Order: sequence, then C-alpha cells, then structure tokens
Amino acid sequence: METFKFITKVIFGLVFIAAGANHFINPRFYLSMMPPYLPWPYTLVILSGVAEVALGVGLLVPQTSQYAAWGLIFLLIAVFPANIHMATNPELFPTIPSLMLWLRLPLQGVLILWAYWYTRGGPV
Repeated sequence: METFKFITKVIFGLVFIAAGANHFINPRFYLSMMPPYLPWPYTLVILSGVAEVALGVGLLVPQTSQYAAWGLIFLLIAVFPANIHMATNPELFPTIPSLMLWLRLPLQGVLILWAYWYTRGGPV
C-alpha cells in the first residue's frame, strides 16, 4: 500500500505542477474561468498557478508533504467558484461538453479527498 500511495502522490503532485504551469502558458483559458465578481482576474490566475506549482512541488518533498496537501485542499476549495462559473456558463467553453463542466464539480470533491489522504501521518 505504501508503494501505491507514493506513486499516486507523485502523480498528484505532477498533475498540479503541470496545471499550475499551464496558467502561464494559457492564461486566457483561466481568465475565462474567473467569475466576474472576483477582482483582479489576471492576478488571481497567476497566483493560483504559482500556488499549484508550489504545492505540487511541496507534496513531493517529504518534509513539506502534509502541509502541501492541506494547502491543496484549501486551494481546491478556493477555486471551486470558478468551476461553478464554468458549469453555469457553458457558452464560454464551447469546446468542452456541458456534461463535463458539471462533472468537474463532484470531481473537485474527489480531488479534495485525494489530497486529504496525504495529510495523514505515516511513511510516504
């Protein structure tokens, strides 16, 4: 089980590193996700990208792994309004099927639980 947990932690961390880096490669997409009531959308896109990269890296470092996992949980909660905005405004995302936009909402819960798994003590 420890090997499985280690492998999934590496995958999880790398996914967040890649997603965070994509904020800098394709900021326009992330800007379209931003609910209009949030101020400074570009700054928030960049900050969330930095957070994803930093927390993804932190997850891979044993000394910071548990803290990074908690950070990812808070980040996933913080970006949830963007997922709601996407699901309720599918016309802004014509290349993504509406069903996929709605499935992102429960997926966020799965990701939170996945991150929570790494907040638990023990090896890995």
